[in-house]
Amino acid sequence: MKKFRFIYSPLALSDIEEAKEYYEKIQKNLGKRFLNQLQITMLAIKRNPFFASVRYDDIRCAQMKRFPYLIHSHVDENDFTVTIIAVDSTHKEPFG
Repeated sequence: MKKFRFIYSPLALSDIEEAKEYYEKIQKNLGKRFLNQLQITMLAIKRNPFFASVRYDDIRCAQMKRFPYLIHSHVDENDFTVTIIAVDSTHKEPFG
């Protein structure tokens, strides 16, 4: 079976950086723990790009454990790519 490659949108990269900085301000190393949980969820997506449910259009959303975030992704079976579109908080104003 061919492996899928990941593409991160600029928005997703920005979302990740903002969340890391936000959690680091709350508690030392909490930003690092956020990144570790993100990596665990990304590994689950890598193992099976279709495990997350389709939430809207053809966008899949994977819930992170221990942090209130959804990873929004699009799977392209023809190109064997998973595009990470956004990493959004499930809270209304996480950075406010």
